[in-house]
Amino acid sequence: MIYNVSRLDYVCDCTCISIHKWNELTKNSVKANGSKIKKLIKKYLPDLYENLALNFPNPYEHQCTRTKTHFIYVHSGIEYFLKFN
Repeated sequence: MIYNVSRLDYVCDCTCISIHKWNELTKNSVKANGSKIKKLIKKYLPDLYENLALNFPNPYEHQCTRTKTHFIYVHSGIEYFLKFN
């Protein structure tokens, strides 16, 4: 799958939201290509890429998902919600 993205914004991670907000953000999510999301993070959110040390292998990457408006990138068991357009 090719993701046609022109912008990517960090919204939050799962540690700082309520279960209600988490359910809202993950509703209708489907499997996504974590390595492609990682490339988009490197391009649009280089500080996040560096802070998460995404230049090293991520054993959680296969758990990434997406919705119509967000990528949900999983790293170290934490879900990062990234809004795209």
